Order: sequence, then C-alpha cells, then structure tokens
Amino acid sequence: MNKQIVRIKDIAEKANVSAGTVDRVLHNRGRVAEDVRQRVLKIAEELNYTPNILARALVTNKVYNIAALIPDPTADQYWQAPKAGIEKAEAELRQYGIRVTQYIFDPFHAASFQKEADKVAAIKYDGILIAPIFYRQSLSFFTKWRRDGIPFVLFNTHIPDYEPLMYIGQDSYQSGMLAAKLMHYGCREEATFVVAHVEEDIQNSSHLIHKEQGFVDYFSRNNLDGYYNIIQKDLQSSSQVSMVQQLDQLFEETPGIKGIFVTNSKSNIIAEYMQQKKMQHINLIGYDLLEKNLHYLNNGVIDFLINQNPKGQGYWGIQGLADHLVFQKKNNPIKYLPLDIITKENLHYYIEADQ
Repeated sequence: MNKQIVRIKDIAEKANVSAGTVDRVLHNRGRVAEDVRQRVLKIAEELNYTPNILARALVTNKVYNIAALIPDPTADQYWQAPKAGIEKAEAELRQYGIRVTQYIFDPFHAASFQKEADKVAAIKYDGILIAPIFYRQSLSFFTKWRRDGIPFVLFNTHIPDYEPLMYIGQDSYQSGMLAAKLMHYGCREEATFVVAHVEEDIQNSSHLIHKEQGFVDYFSRNNLDGYYNIIQKDLQSSSQVSMVQQLDQLFEETPGIKGIFVTNSKSNIIAEYMQQKKMQHINLIGYDLLEKNLHYLNNGVIDFLINQNPKGQGYWGIQGLADHLVFQKKNNPIKYLPLDIITKENLHYYIEADQ
C-alpha cells in the first residue's frame, strides 16, 4: 500500500498536479481536464505505475452478486463436491465483496432446471456459475446473458459456441481416450467393450457423448477396430424394466464382454451387479470418488476411477468470476483440470488431500 501512495506522489510531482487529481485519473473518478488526464497517464506509463487492485478491492466495499446454478446433491451425491467448492471459494472471497446465491435444481428433470434458471435470469447478477447438464434448455439463457453483458462460467459441461467467460472441468473427449487406453492395457485379447451411460438423458448430455467418442476414437486411431468390438448401452431404471433385468439382457445378448466404461459417477450400480453375479473377468472403469464407488474400488470390483475433481470445478468457477469482476484479471477461456487415475493403491492420497 505504501508503495502505491509513493508512486502516486511521484506521478503528481512530475505532472505538477495534486495527488487527488492523479487518483481521479488513474481510478476514473470525477472530472479532469483532458490535457491533464493525458499528461498524467503518459507519466504513469513512463514510471511503470501498477495499481494495487487487491488493496482497492478491500476498501471499495462494493458487493458482487453471483448466482450459482447447480444440481441438487440430495438427488445425486456427485454434486455435493462442487457445492462445497463453491462455498469454500465464497468464504475466502467475502472480504472482497463476493456474495453467492445458490439455485438448486433436480438433475433428473429438465423442467426443474428451467424453473431455477428463469429465477436467475429475472435478476441482473454480476456473474453466473452454471453446470449446464441440460444442453438444449441452457442455450436460450446463454444467449440472454451474453446480450445483457453478464459473464457466465460453465463447469462440468463445456459448450464453447456461446462464448462463456470460461469453462472449468476436464476435457471430456480426452478422458474418454484415457479410459480406452486403460481398458486396452487391461485386456490384450479380442473382446467386446461396453460404453455404458447410466441413468442419463444421453441426447441432452454433450459431455457424455464426447467421452464416448474419445473412447471409440482411441481404438480407431490405433488400428484396433477389428480386434475390439465397442458397443454403446443406455441403462435407465424404470418400473417396467429394472437395472438388473437390463444388465441380464446385455450379457445374454452380447457374449465376450471383457470391459465396461461407465461415463458418469454411477459405476457402483454396475459394480454391485457384477459382485452379485460373481463376475471377475470384466474390467470396470468409471468416474469420481463417491463413497459407493470407493467401496467397490477397494474391493477390486472397480479397477479404475477417473477423478473429475468436482470440488475444484465449483471452487475455481467462483474464483474465475472473482478474477474477472474484482481483480480485473484476464481469464483463460478454458481451465482443464487434471485427469487423475485412481486405484485402491493410491486412493488414500486423494482422500487426505480433499479433507
């Protein structure tokens, strides 16, 4: 802070104006004659003046209201982690005026998302963090927020065509490629691999489609098309056909299955079935460090989990908006988080790091 005051005095002395005039020019406050303004700016540039934005943010008392539009963790445990990340970031940034209002929607019903997004759109927020898991329903809101000049950050699902301020999350396509490479290493003989979308509206979930495409392309790029058969399966439990019945049918109709890649956090559903059926010859790969997934990872039913760092997605999403709104930092449009491969041997390092 002292350094900044000295620099303002230096500029004032060299420009032969008061320190108050320099402050008004540098911070764009009040009226200053144009010739004086230009002289001050030129001298500031010559002296390589750098404003202390951090200190300024502490004393302005400006409040930045951010909306976080996120799925309900009580409906799907996966979303508890990004919610915790959002709350952690808000706690750290409250001193700089960041305030976050959470809008919670049911991740299994598009109408719930539409209802909560309408609430967000009715208020002019300074910034918005959103997990756009319902692709089609999200687009009109992106258009509105762009038109209104409201910066929005996406996490979990990347939709670049609508020019968000930034995207926080994994490269879905590359994570699919990684899963395929792990599957390939685990099975060198001819086999059928299943890409399983469990309890998802796949046609409205672009990130899952990208994972599937990455998985398929790995084998194509390595000239393994004829050696491995890749099939896609949508698994949706219903009152008419249970998940067990659907899996029974899958294994009856498709002999030679040696690996299953679950594109979301629900690999525990497949793992439970495999354990009940005493299937020990099938490699199972999924996502996320949910308690049920960890149980089957430790028991050897799930071979690998790819950690999507959901807590980091929520945390860095709010941090990205704060960088833009408060600290005037230029954001990179994409912040990819690492593709961490979790096994029962290295799991404890990740559990300890998240506590």
